[in-house]
Amino acid sequence: MSKMKLSDFNFHLPEELIAEYPSENRDEARLMVIHRDSGKIEHKLFKDVIDYFSEGDVMIMNNTRVFPARMYGNKEKTGAKIEVFLLRELNRESLLWDVLVDPARKIRIGNKLYFGDDDSLVAEVIDNTTSRGRTLRFLFDGPYEEFKAKITELGETPLPKYIKRAVEPEDEERYQTIFAKEEGAVAAPTAGLHFSRELLKRLELKGINFAEVTLHVGLGTFRSVEVEDLTKHKMDSEQVIVSEKCADIVNAAKRERRRVCAIGTTSMRSIETSVSTDGMLKPFDGWTNKFIFPPYDFSIADSMITNFHTPLSTLLMMISAFCGHELMMEAYKEAVEQKYKFYSYGDAMLII
Repeated sequence: MSKMKLSDFNFHLPEELIAEYPSENRDEARLMVIHRDSGKIEHKLFKDVIDYFSEGDVMIMNNTRVFPARMYGNKEKTGAKIEVFLLRELNRESLLWDVLVDPARKIRIGNKLYFGDDDSLVAEVIDNTTSRGRTLRFLFDGPYEEFKAKITELGETPLPKYIKRAVEPEDEERYQTIFAKEEGAVAAPTAGLHFSRELLKRLELKGINFAEVTLHVGLGTFRSVEVEDLTKHKMDSEQVIVSEKCADIVNAAKRERRRVCAIGTTSMRSIETSVSTDGMLKPFDGWTNKFIFPPYDFSIADSMITNFHTPLSTLLMMISAFCGHELMMEAYKEAVEQKYKFYSYGDAMLII
């Protein structure tokens, strides 16, 4: 394969195929099934995913939990409305946070921002990190739990910007996987959104095992690639935890030649971040900025579930490396013709 460039990952995506809402039932989104060996493409519903797995197979899920990261505040004196997007907590004791602000040109070091109808939460800008990035110190008297509760109360579900509508109450539940536990993501691991409680139960009864990883999805997941030469692209770092229990479940399945399925690009990045020399999964607790694009040899999973991604995105590049670039582009062309829904609230794909 000749070296791949950014332009190899472009395709025409009609605006109306971007899902504004999730399917009515989680497991009734559409599912495209791609067979890598034969190139066969099938059209199913997500709940049919159970037919492709047998007793002893393993599904690896990302158990990160999205927190309500988007807040709206007012600037002192002028009262200008400012959107503050919480990226990550830098220091728990002094309530320091890495954030993005919009409009950024109005927000300088020393400015104070007020949140809530009663201005019950105040933050001071203490540093500029990037053109839109700032470091905020929240000024809050009271235990940390109360501070977190306050942020949860004032924040809203951080739907991606390409969903043009306003956030609605049901988004709080639907933009969260049913196995979300560890809080820390600012975007959902969207392949996992298709699993319903009923489907998980049915998979369990069939003898499918589940292994959990944690990757706290950052906004870098939406960052565009600006360079034609992919080797020059730098991924944002994201926090990853692969527990010993997870590694044991996955490695046992690999030794027994069972199917190992990564649910989503975040699970795939997590497991590919920590591979032993003999191709087994190792426990890991740290940060990853791993960028997977073709050609790439995957070590752990032999199947994956994913959503339909944007043109030119790092997510599409990973899928392309896993599926084979030509087959992937053919599948995407068919997805557009068949009017599959794209992005976070869109339909799903199983690659086996």
